[in-house]
Amino acid sequence: MLTVDNLEKTYDSGDKALKGVSFEVSGNEIVAIIGPSGAGKSTLVRSINRLTEPTAGRVSLDDTEVTGLDKSALRDVRRDMGMIFQEFNLVERLTVMENILSGRLGYLSTWNAFRRNFPPEDIKRAREILSRVNLEGVENNRADELSGGQRQRVGIARAVIQRPKILLADEPTSALDPDTSREVMSLLTDIAHEDDIPIIINIHEVDLAVDYADRIIGLSDGEIVFNGPPDDLDQAARDKIYRGGESIADREGPSAGSSTDSDDVIAERGD
Repeated sequence: MLTVDNLEKTYDSGDKALKGVSFEVSGNEIVAIIGPSGAGKSTLVRSINRLTEPTAGRVSLDDTEVTGLDKSALRDVRRDMGMIFQEFNLVERLTVMENILSGRLGYLSTWNAFRRNFPPEDIKRAREILSRVNLEGVENNRADELSGGQRQRVGIARAVIQRPKILLADEPTSALDPDTSREVMSLLTDIAHEDDIPIIINIHEVDLAVDYADRIIGLSDGEIVFNGPPDDLDQAARDKIYRGGESIADREGPSAGSSTDSDDVIAERGD
């Protein structure tokens, strides 16, 4: 189980990205984090494994309090938290197989990691995962020869080979076309169910969140304003997430496009 308790993040600029965020994730649940730009979605996902250091609060994975670990212990616990990135974070000059196997570097001694000397069982598992993410036949291709969808599948495979207790995905579909985005979400869904691990996904596309997530958490201005199943994400809930509770009708006014509205707009702009 992952427990996030009263998590806060204030940047050096004084901007408060997270304001007391709390929730739990367990089983093989797929949780989508949605909200407008600047709501704190990426900060939240990256604070869980401390790629971004939270200012206050606690994150615990099973019996380990992640926020209380020193650098050495944090390196160990990050092996249990697979990370999938928006921009893939592959080593472009390395092959697909080498990029996937880099997910096992945290399990090697310093010398073997430097030499990239992986045990046979890791190589065997990497080949199995290649098939699982539909990358057979390109294992020897360099990462910079791949399409965006193929690169993201390499990133997913790299996270899966860690044998993590949880997967964190930071906007995994934002650089992809709609069809490829759905392929990636289907793949993540299969992994959650087959490997029996939860996945937290920061995602902009609300339709994908509704179609693939078991639960949706809506952030607005660094706070959770919705936490429930996709079926409960009605228009009122969406307004609360994306418009601070103001409905479209409220925002447009009783007679959108009337002369009064136009005058108000001109006055606000100073024209």
